[in-house]
Parts: sequence; C-alpha cells; structure tokens
Amino acid sequence: MSKITITASSRVGCIRSNNEDMILVENKYVRSEACDLQFFTENKDRFIVALADGMGGHNAGEVASEETLRNLHFFIHDLPAHMSEGALCEAMVEWLVSINKIISSRGVEDRTLQEMGTTLVGILYYEGNYFWMNCGDSRLYMLSDGKLKQITTDHSLNVMTGVKRHSNVITNCIGAGCTTSFLDFTEFTNDVKAGCTFLLCSDGLSDMVDDEHIEKLLNEGKDANALCEAAIKAGGFDNVSACVVAVAESH
Repeated sequence: MSKITITASSRVGCIRSNNEDMILVENKYVRSEACDLQFFTENKDRFIVALADGMGGHNAGEVASEETLRNLHFFIHDLPAHMSEGALCEAMVEWLVSINKIISSRGVEDRTLQEMGTTLVGILYYEGNYFWMNCGDSRLYMLSDGKLKQITTDHSLNVMTGVKRHSNVITNCIGAGCTTSFLDFTEFTNDVKAGCTFLLCSDGLSDMVDDEHIEKLLNEGKDANALCEAAIKAGGFDNVSACVVAVAESH
C-alpha cells in the first residue's frame, strides 16, 4: 500500500476574466484556489483525482467543467464493489456517453450555454488498481527516476496532423456539439510505484511551460501552486490548473 500526497491549484491567469478550469480531488472541487491532501491507500477502496478545462462563451465553460466533475464524483462513489477491469471500462464508457448527452442538452435548452464543453483527464484508484482517463487535450504526466513522460495523447489537430499550427484546436471533448466523444481509459497499476509523481494539467500550463521546465520543477519538489505560478510568470494567457500526485511507501 502507498501514501498519496496531492496538491492542486487552479488560477484564472493574466488575461481571462473568469476561470473555466476545475479540479476534483476526492470530494473537493478546486477553482481559483489551492488545496492539499494526504492519505494511505489501505484506508480506501477508491478515490478519484480529475481535471476539467471548460470551453464556451460567457460562463458556459465554467458550467461544463463543474457539472462534468460533479457528475463524475457521484458516479465513481456509486460504482459497485468488485467490478472486473472490463466491466469498469464499460461503465466508464457508458458514463462518458451519458455526461456528453447531459452537457450537450444543457446547451440546447439554454442559449447562454450553447456549444459549452470541457476536456477531462483523471486518475482513478479502484480496489488496489490504478486507471487513467482522458478526453481532450488536458494532460497526464509521470515523473519517474527524474524523467518526465507524457502518458496521455492530446486529442488535437496538432497531434492528428503532426503540424504544430492548430493551437488549441481539439478533436475530442465532452459537449461542445461533439457527437463522437470518446474516453481513453487504461489500467496502469504497474507504473504506479513509490517515488513516482504524476501531474494532471490544463493546456494553460503545458502551453506556457515546456516539458523540460516542468520536469525541473517537479524534481525540485515543487507543488501544484508553484507550477501554476511558473505559467503565470510566462504570460498566463489562459486559465492554468495543475494537480500533483506523489506516491510514497506506506510505513
């Protein structure tokens, strides 16, 4: 079993007037604030850490990210015990279809929420196993033996075309009129070892701070707030959110 230490921070940045990002840490929702949490996995049968980067006019992105994370929190809480990996994966896919319909229908019913949507990236611990999930271009990184590696693949035109000129154009998300939304959901328990650190972040961090600098900051033991501060010092052109999950041995 492991000791898990989590820091999370979500900031509005230097340009935007509102923060459309949100982070879910267990049962706490983080927006325009910071939080930290520590616990031992032997005391839990499940926990969820997730980050959503909302999009849409006015306050619509805020609504999409928050509604998605609140729905995800209750869904994970209500999962039955002793599900197989296949059954859990199927349940998560069904959840994505459901939340995509919910977010899309809200946009149809309320014109101020039209075309609202959100990305989603997360880590789920369920009965001793770890899973990661991704929809969109928010990212999950792993720092192991001092080296940073991106685990998720961006669902973006940049990745699809191999040409880095389609800034912030994503090919998959929840809502925003996307009728082909999908969720990458993968078990990665063998990668989660004592000494590893995981980073979930919005593109407000990854667009402003390169991987080499992120690697340096994490190796220095910097927390989520310090990572967000680095993005803001670099210009803070977007909302910026980060969640750092450090794994240590349980004594």
